[in-house]
Amino acid sequence: MGLLDKKVAVVTGAGSGIGRAVALGLAAEGASVVVGDYGVSVDGRDPSSAPAAAVVREIEKAGGRALASAENVATMAGGKAMVDAALKSFGDLHIVVCCAGILRERMIFNMTEEEWDAVIAVHLKGHFTVMRPASAHMREKKSGCMITFTSTAGLEGSPGQPNYAAAKEGIVGLTRSVALAMAKYGVRCNCISPTADTRMTQRLPGERRAMATATPPEAIAPVVAFLASDRAAHITGQVVGVRGDEV
Repeated sequence: MGLLDKKVAVVTGAGSGIGRAVALGLAAEGASVVVGDYGVSVDGRDPSSAPAAAVVREIEKAGGRALASAENVATMAGGKAMVDAALKSFGDLHIVVCCAGILRERMIFNMTEEEWDAVIAVHLKGHFTVMRPASAHMREKKSGCMITFTSTAGLEGSPGQPNYAAAKEGIVGLTRSVALAMAKYGVRCNCISPTADTRMTQRLPGERRAMATATPPEAIAPVVAFLASDRAAHITGQVVGVRGDEV
């Protein structure tokens, strides 16, 4: 018996990095997983269906159930399509995990409107586009769990990432607002602030990058699985830091 037997999950940004590790981890615990990933480069360009499809093959090879969704999470249609895919193919939706993200780094005095909007759209709006339809379903069935992702940049700031930092801090506010609003419907919402070795953290400066590269993405997945499980039924509205063996 896995922690998440008979559960259905949607994971965004699941084609690489933390999202991929989370999708694999939830599937290993028994969940059926919609592997959502637009398949873009780290700066949000050149979409491809290949990353999501590759993760689905990994899950199926290990004996799990999954389907790929290469929708654009920055659009309302894309977010709804992922939720609809879970309901149509697996019959329900219990868990949403939002990991999708891109970077467009520049100092505030050089940043363009397009660079600002692109990052806000994927990170902050990209949480809303999935959580909006998912929350409606969860409210009706009076159960469910949503897990968001912030970062140290959002909590402490980051000089060359004003767009990214603003989005990540906004996600904390979104998480707590959703947790308060949905508690009476039996729906939980928590946020994870991870430190892990991904294609995004490869851009960090010296000491911060060394800390990130010491932690594989797979170290984040067990915390997500626990928060998504019935064992965490009493936990909501929290920001949980994960670094190496520390929580």
